[in-house]
Amino acid sequence: MTDVVKQQVAAHWDRRAPTFDDDFGHSIRTPAERKAWDRILDLALRERTPGDALDVGCGTGFLSFELAARGYRVTGIDFAPSMLAEARRKAAERAVALRFEHGDAEQLTFPSQSFDLVITRHVLWTLPHPDLAIDEWIRVLRPGGRLVIVDSQADAASQLPATENARASQEYAAVGDQLPLLNGRSREQIVTMVETHGLTTVGSDPLLDLVAAQEQRMVEEGRERRTRRRFVVWGDVAVHQ
Repeated sequence: MTDVVKQQVAAHWDRRAPTFDDDFGHSIRTPAERKAWDRILDLALRERTPGDALDVGCGTGFLSFELAARGYRVTGIDFAPSMLAEARRKAAERAVALRFEHGDAEQLTFPSQSFDLVITRHVLWTLPHPDLAIDEWIRVLRPGGRLVIVDSQADAASQLPATENARASQEYAAVGDQLPLLNGRSREQIVTMVETHGLTTVGSDPLLDLVAAQEQRMVEEGRERRTRRRFVVWGDVAVHQ
């Protein structure tokens, strides 16, 4: 059954790929959004020397390009071929050396201890086996490596318009009951989750500046104002296992 779930997930994001960057929240369009993302990445990556990074569920490359600009050697993986095609097009257009590969977030093909950083953004809720995925993300991290999870918690009062709301799509309606984190979890629950998987020096932030910047952009673009709970959680693999 898992293959059917993943086929539906890939089909959804393949369909969304051509307009993904135009949908709200998948790009940086205002100075306030830029300032917020710079703070978020400075916070999550602080006191770390840029090294090998894996962007899991990279989509069209939002985080991959941000990491590359900060000196990381980035590999992005995604399950949707059309997303990868768009990411590669953007990399070529910008003359940025990035690797974008087809991959399954729950079954990584990389050897253990291949990366210094693994980062994901709004990926956990799309997975049928999120705990298995976290184990995989940790497996490919070197001792002292860091996992960074950017996520959100769905709220009925703040749902996106139907055209941008993956959870309301036909594809996800067919498999939603097999996605345990479909509506997300709170920041505190994700903190507990990564601690349960053995990560140390776990930290988190509610991204209030990003939420405010995105609300302001909604107003400026004539959209209905919606408040979305967003957060970042990070933790490190112990140096001595």
